[in-house]
Amino acid sequence: MTVTATSSAEHTDGAGAGEPTGVAVPRSSALWVLIAGVVGLASALTLTIEKIELLINPDYIPSCSINPVLSCGSVMITPQASLFGFPNPLIGIVAFAVVTVTGVLALAKVNLPRWYWAGLAVGTLLGTVFVHWLIFQSLYRIGALCPYCMVVWAVTIPLLVVATSIAVAPQHSGNAVVRALHTWRWSLVTLWFTGVVLLILERFWNYWSTLI
Repeated sequence: MTVTATSSAEHTDGAGAGEPTGVAVPRSSALWVLIAGVVGLASALTLTIEKIELLINPDYIPSCSINPVLSCGSVMITPQASLFGFPNPLIGIVAFAVVTVTGVLALAKVNLPRWYWAGLAVGTLLGTVFVHWLIFQSLYRIGALCPYCMVVWAVTIPLLVVATSIAVAPQHSGNAVVRALHTWRWSLVTLWFTGVVLLILERFWNYWSTLI
């Protein structure tokens, strides 16, 4: 009886008997977290390597410098590219490494505690704010776009949606606002992508129009 009680306690989080310690994540959500982590990590690593090459050789042309608009070389040399005194991609390496490991654990059916998913959602929210600042700087201050940075933009918003959905899944039916946001989450993501694309088209239309 003692062994049984102890075993049962080990599978609870203190909120009530029989309540699981972690959150069971749907396979599709776990797969998306893993994909977002891998893609984001690959982009951050590539940007870091390109930055090192540029530091070694100022005449080096990064592989993502395609034309006057899609030119990560133009972005890398700006103060915005090292907001905290070191290259921004280093933040991405750490953050997306955590996301990748989280995706692997979730895909392996390791039920991480709800507070962990809440923390991941908050961290992704901060990353989303940073991404929007970078979008503004790229469009209206630097005047150039970094393709690898745009890949990071593209995975951050959906990652925020997925992480938040996992963190609040049992509660989304009890609050009308949260329930509505949960229901329309992918429509909102689609609108976000559409808005960013329209901003890019409008900002650099003088260049895009020459390609038509």
